[in-house]
Amino acid sequence: MRELELKIPPVVLMGVFAIGMWLLSMQLPKQALFANGSTIAAVVIVILGALVAVSGVLAFRKARTTVNPMEPQDASTLVNSGVYRVTRNPMYLGFLLMLVGYGVFLQSAYSLVLCVGFILYMNRFQIEPEERFLEAQFHNEFVLYKGKVRRWI
Repeated sequence: MRELELKIPPVVLMGVFAIGMWLLSMQLPKQALFANGSTIAAVVIVILGALVAVSGVLAFRKARTTVNPMEPQDASTLVNSGVYRVTRNPMYLGFLLMLVGYGVFLQSAYSLVLCVGFILYMNRFQIEPEERFLEAQFHNEFVLYKGKVRRWI
């Protein structure tokens, strides 16, 4: 299964899962998620996700290291400040929050199940390979960081 590692850009993967969520929501009954305030809740969750993801990108830019998730070996600095003190993967956490918000907007608890699939895919085919590169490149610094900060939240 290593041939799938680091092959699909996470933003593309998020789009694929969003399409899957939409298709699922069209086929299965809707549910009243957040009842009357679902659109507002969805917008708030999506905005929160976007802010988390952008804060991760900005921290990488500030540290002058690559933001390309397909080339983790190009990382020049281990970023562990700002949002990276709370989560090791703010960009992916932001994408997940945006998918959750989209599921709320669709009024489809069934589509939210695909968010679990997003987490599982990201853990196995994106985050684990990235972490192998980071550990090889930053050795004990990354091991210590990994021990202090959780992968998602």
